[in-house]
Amino acid sequence: MTTHGDPATQPGAPDVAARTGPPDAEDPPATAGDESLPGALTALRAAIGAARFPLALPSAAAARRAADGLTAQLDDYLLPRLARLDAPLLVVVGGSTGAGKSTLVNSLVKARVSAAGVLRPTTRSPVLVCSPADSSWFRQGELLPGLTRTNEPSEDPRTLQLVAAPALPPGLAFLDAPDIDSVVDANRALAGQLLAAADLWLFVTTAARYADAVPWELLRSARARGTVIAMVLDRVPPEATDEITAHLSEMLAEQGLGQAPLFVLPETWVDGQGLLPERVTAPMADWFARLAADAGARAAVVRQTLDGALAALHPAVEGLADAAEEQLTAADALDERVRAAYRSAHRTVEQGLSDGRLLRGEVLARWQEFVGTGEFFRTLEARIGRLRDRVVAAFTGRPAPAAELRTAIESQLVTLLRGVAAEAAEQAYTGWKAHPAGAALLEPDLAHPGADLPARAERLVRDWQRGVLDLVRKEGGDKRFVARTAAYAVNATGLAVMIAVFASTAFIPTGLEVATGAGTTVAAQAVLQAIFGDQAVRTLATRARADLLERVRALLDDEAGRYLALSAAARPGPETAEALRTAAGRVETARRRSGLTGGGSAT
Repeated sequence: MTTHGDPATQPGAPDVAARTGPPDAEDPPATAGDESLPGALTALRAAIGAARFPLALPSAAAARRAADGLTAQLDDYLLPRLARLDAPLLVVVGGSTGAGKSTLVNSLVKARVSAAGVLRPTTRSPVLVCSPADSSWFRQGELLPGLTRTNEPSEDPRTLQLVAAPALPPGLAFLDAPDIDSVVDANRALAGQLLAAADLWLFVTTAARYADAVPWELLRSARARGTVIAMVLDRVPPEATDEITAHLSEMLAEQGLGQAPLFVLPETWVDGQGLLPERVTAPMADWFARLAADAGARAAVVRQTLDGALAALHPAVEGLADAAEEQLTAADALDERVRAAYRSAHRTVEQGLSDGRLLRGEVLARWQEFVGTGEFFRTLEARIGRLRDRVVAAFTGRPAPAAELRTAIESQLVTLLRGVAAEAAEQAYTGWKAHPAGAALLEPDLAHPGADLPARAERLVRDWQRGVLDLVRKEGGDKRFVARTAAYAVNATGLAVMIAVFASTAFIPTGLEVATGAGTTVAAQAVLQAIFGDQAVRTLATRARADLLERVRALLDDEAGRYLALSAAARPGPETAEALRTAAGRVETARRRSGLTGGGSAT
């Protein structure tokens, strides 16, 4: 056998003779009785559990994994370990496929307790081996509470097989974890969960695979969390021992792990039980035996790993808070794309009411016919009779009832509303499709206006027209013409107000209006001024126009709401990031008061 020095005495190994003494049963460590740290951790767990990352952003999947990992570590390790600092030290044996983890565990406890063989993956469910004296602690389920305890081998990765090994001293337990690079997703996930619950990692690799990327990624993660690590380099050809050991040592030093104990095991045979020769495992077995016998050394390992895990919470939670803020920013961006599309639609309607386009075609023809009959003027006061002659002479055509004009106005407005709603829906759809979070929320129907939009648009215009008539009645309530002309004058005047709403220049014809029939606008102006006066005309048109635009805004807001409801359902709470940061700050403050920090390194 070749070893890289004596792990019990080499620099960086836990000095079992010089570490702090065992915890005094009469005077437990301050943390054991300090409820502020467990309380802060419980609050942090609640904040993490409330955090949601539903929008499909590049950071979302990583944030969800990180949140799940932090929750698991809190439940599996931090909270139960804080509750029992004197509980047995848990050594999680992890490594790559075929590294010999199960064979090593069996050899250290001198019994075939974990299945080993050529089929991969061999370890499908974790196996925890402890002294009979420690069985009750691990059977209680406080540590790794999500795993079901069993006494028999199982194919279910969510079970934890407990095995009592009389050869293993009290105070120390080995957990044989699934392969970190298993072809089975559940096994890989479980391996990561178990490693996060370790007081000490015993990381097993081989001469052929020690440079693989996956183990080093996990080792860097462990170093960042302050976990105590020991390395096993297995199946080393004797002729290559020095070269491979030196290279691995260099790699460990480059990753800040130069102080980790390194055990080097040569290529060798196994006996009939599948155990390695004792001479091969003796230095490692002795190192663990001394660790098990020294409560102070075990406490130093636990404190270092525990404090490292607690210290790592703050930056990890800060990452979650950043991801939560990114979710809010994305939700705001999606909402703004929708609102911008429907604001543009509303502006188009405003322009349509002011640029003369609504005075063309059917509306213009029906208005000309309506005023051309003379029927409009017969019910008005005699003082506008002279205007009537001039206006009637200006128009010719087949007489048409007021209903036809009203229908033409309705049709023109409904066509405009349907057009702008369709354009806004398409613009919003395109905007969301170009955003990763929006694309994931899209539904095919959103590319078009709501199925009931035509009916709602028609109802909107009819309601507006009735509102205009009510406005005329109210404004003309003290006018003599109302009493003389009754309902017909109100209806006719209301139609004139509707026509006036479509002009932007207070009835002063522009070039465009001349092209579309300036006489129409002038006629409306003349009639309304004769009845109400100049200022009243302006007030009527302004109020009717404002009423129409407000109704249009409500219609378009409803259309935008189809999008906004989806983003609202996916939007995380605005307090998420602050709650995470506050909870993490409480944990960090409690950690610094707990006495875990500043106790020196265990390795």
